[in-house]
Amino acid sequence: MSRRVTPTLLATTLLMAGLVGCSTDAPKNESLPAPVTPPPAATATPTPQASAATAPEQAFAVGVRQLELNRDGRALPVTLWYPAAGKAGGVTKRSAAAAEGRFPVVMFSHGFTAHPDDYAPLLIRWAAAGFVVAAPTFPHTSRGSDGKLVDVLNQPADVSYALTQVLELDGKADDGLRGRLATDRVAAAGHSAGAVTTIGLFTGGRDERLDAGVVFAGTAVGVGTAFAGASAPQLFVHGELDEVVEYAAGKAAYDKVPWPKALLSLPKGDHGRGLLSDGKTLRIVSDTSVEFLRWSLYGDAAAKERISTGATRGNLATFDDHL
Repeated sequence: MSRRVTPTLLATTLLMAGLVGCSTDAPKNESLPAPVTPPPAATATPTPQASAATAPEQAFAVGVRQLELNRDGRALPVTLWYPAAGKAGGVTKRSAAAAEGRFPVVMFSHGFTAHPDDYAPLLIRWAAAGFVVAAPTFPHTSRGSDGKLVDVLNQPADVSYALTQVLELDGKADDGLRGRLATDRVAAAGHSAGAVTTIGLFTGGRDERLDAGVVFAGTAVGVGTAFAGASAPQLFVHGELDEVVEYAAGKAAYDKVPWPKALLSLPKGDHGRGLLSDGKTLRIVSDTSVEFLRWSLYGDAAAKERISTGATRGNLATFDDHL
């Protein structure tokens, strides 16, 4: 599934210059929260069990760890956030024991000059809701890299490679996620350049293992809108005041999706700074995306009914619903 960049693709990608700076002024501190001592077993609360048709109703504690990967010389360290045993809330716990159950996997792609940790406020919420979130740090578009934006076109293959390695943890005898991954329930998500990566996973770099997609402030420039393969519901999220990727560009890609889809529009939203810190925008986006993932990956019918309710709460967003 290699996507070698050709001169034609390079020319196309020059149109992506507007994605420069799509890290949305992310925090500079790349370190994970400091580990804390897990509570004693006697005070730990029972954690919910994942099932095939009903998503967990309670929140999980969240563990975090690193997976060091390399695809043909392309270093791809992956941050994993996952449901952990113990009491929900508090800081994430480094290398904590995984909660009981089998949990769907969400592959998340960061924006240009960004880092997975920048999106922790959102991704930790996904993990607490019952998903294993795997976020690669891309070799040429992450913060501190050489900043080769054209390399975005190689990132769908990076994500597919990382997904293969993550799913293999479910059968690895000495791994803490052994028996904890729902390997047949997988989604891809991403922001800005990472959203381009995500769209590419459903077009030219189609990964048939993917059951759903979440696109934050995305455009199809460079990867096209030739959506292919089995139906995979898509949730698009876009600020109408986006100063980097115009709202119209995101809407154009959304309009081309041939599958069940929905668009969460934020009338006062910019390129995505609301995803990086707790606030009203993050709560609406996280609640809507969690319910979408509960429906599309767990098959939770009740969650589908709640998607639009969360999306329109407080009159801060509008919701185009074709799910």
